[in-house]
Amino acid sequence: MAEYVGAIRGLEWLVDQQYRGPVQVRGDSQLVVRQMGGEYAVRTEHLRAYHERLRQLASQFERVEFEWIPREENRRADELSKRAIFGPVPP
Repeated sequence: MAEYVGAIRGLEWLVDQQYRGPVQVRGDSQLVVRQMGGEYAVRTEHLRAYHERLRQLASQFERVEFEWIPREENRRADELSKRAIFGPVPP
């Protein structure tokens, strides 16, 4: 869920900035990347609304590519996606 929300918030920000060109979304969730690429079906009910919102946002851009990055190579993005859901983590 955090990875979906992070991608949604990123695309919403771009829409707010009136950007409509190509976008590359990189994430450490193979599930999200493959669901957005159509390789996997969205079978989990609680993810359907997130998936649909991300698809709707993606349709507003010239092109959106979703790329999987292994979590160990993507710690910063993992942290930011969790902040999108849970807020800042106390020190």
